[in-house]
Amino acid sequence: MFQSIINWLVQTIGQLGYTGIAGLMFLESSFFPFPSEVVIPPAGYLASQKLMNIWLVILAGTAGSLFGALFNYWLALKLGRPFLLKYGRYFFIKEKTLHRADAFFARHGHISTFIARLLPGIRQYISLPAGLARMNLMLFCLFTSLGAGIWVVVLAVLGFVFGQNQERITQQLHVILLVIIPLCGLLAGLYIWRYRKKKVKSKG
Repeated sequence: MFQSIINWLVQTIGQLGYTGIAGLMFLESSFFPFPSEVVIPPAGYLASQKLMNIWLVILAGTAGSLFGALFNYWLALKLGRPFLLKYGRYFFIKEKTLHRADAFFARHGHISTFIARLLPGIRQYISLPAGLARMNLMLFCLFTSLGAGIWVVVLAVLGFVFGQNQERITQQLHVILLVIIPLCGLLAGLYIWRYRKKKVKSKG
């Protein structure tokens, strides 16, 4: 049953081409529950069969992720912020809280966006607080693309190497996540240490 679904995905992505990859990754990167793990590995497999170009797969996947993130960013900016400014007090969210979020993303939005794009269950939603806080759009696009690009490369390589063997892909992805998550924690810790050290030095 599961293998038949994988076969169907491979055929569908083969028919949709790079535009289909970008469209499906747009859905995955916005708030639609469509996992990237079922989009990019089949495309990577097709690349291993010379039916697609691995670099164009990565480019299409990253572009789709970026546009999906921009969609969430726009929604939060245009709809979420006015809503919270008007009704936030009913949810114990004050305007002062939004200003603090603005200040946080102005200082730390780049590292927050980059790290979040590498973490399952979070990467789709980091665009919402970034939009609410009106994070610098160029920085948002840059660090979203970097984080999403790394994730797409991982999935594409797994598909290229392990083909349609979804069980092996899932196993290897689990191992990779066991490495990525602590590395993200380490990167965040180093960033906080460096930021505090810089702040102390500037005061001195």
